[in-house]
Amino acid sequence: MDPVSALSHALGRWGRRVRASWAAWWQVLLLAAQIVVLAFMPSSYQKGRQRHEVLRCIHAATAPLLTWFIVLSALISLVLIRIVVATAYSYGLSQYALEVLVRTLVLELIPLYAALFVAVRYAMPGAQRIRRLLAAQQRKGIKHADPLLLRTELLPRALASVFSVLLLAAVSCVVALLLAYLTVYGFSPWGLPAYTRSVGGVFTPAVTLIFSLKTLFFSLAVAVVPLAGAAQRDGNGLYTRRSDIGEFARLFSVLLLIEVVSLLGNYY
Repeated sequence: MDPVSALSHALGRWGRRVRASWAAWWQVLLLAAQIVVLAFMPSSYQKGRQRHEVLRCIHAATAPLLTWFIVLSALISLVLIRIVVATAYSYGLSQYALEVLVRTLVLELIPLYAALFVAVRYAMPGAQRIRRLLAAQQRKGIKHADPLLLRTELLPRALASVFSVLLLAAVSCVVALLLAYLTVYGFSPWGLPAYTRSVGGVFTPAVTLIFSLKTLFFSLAVAVVPLAGAAQRDGNGLYTRRSDIGEFARLFSVLLLIEVVSLLGNYY
C-alpha cells in the first residue's frame, strides 16, 4: 500500500472514531437532560407502578450498600485521620490538622469514593443488565419506544443512583467529622467550640456551594453515564456487549473532570 492510501485509511479510521466518540458523548448529554427534566416533573414518578419502581430501585441502590460503605468509610477515615494528626503533631502544626482533614477527607475524598462505590456496586451492573435485557428483547423482535424506555427503565435507576450517592456521601461525611473530633479531643465536650470554629472556617459559603454542586454532579454522572452506554446501539443498530473497562474509564473521566473543576473553584 502506498503512503497516500495508508494515510487516507488512517485518517478515515481516526474520523470514524472521533464521530463515534462524539455520538456517545452526545447520547450522555441528551439522556442527562431528559432525566433532569423528568426528575423535576413529579408526575413522572409519583403515582402507580412508576412510583413503586422508583422506590424499589432506591431501596436496591441504598440498603445493601449502606452498612458496608459506612464500615469501609469509617476505617479509611480513621486511618487517614491518624496519619494526618500524628504528622501534624510531629511537626508542631497541630492547629492545622483539622483544617487539613476537612479539606482533604470531607471535601475531596468522600464524595469521590462514594460515587465510585455506587457506580461499581449498583449503577454499572444495573446498566449491563438493562443492555442484556434490551438485546434479548431485540432478538425476539420486541421494540421499546425511547420515551417509554426512559420512563420505565432508565429514570428509576437514575434517581436511585443519585439518591444513593448523596445519602452515602452525607452519612460518610458525618462519620468522618465525628471520628476526627474523637481522635483530636477524645470524649470531652470542651473541645466542641474550637472544633466547630475550625470546621466552620473551612465551610465558607463559596466552599459549601462548590462542595454541594460537586456531589450533585458526581451523582448525576454515576446515574447517567452507565445508563447512556447501556441504551446506546452499536453501528449496526444492535445492543451488543460493551467493555466494562471502557465504560468505567468513561465514567471516571467525567468524575475526574468534575473534581478538577471543583479544585479550581476552591483554590484558584
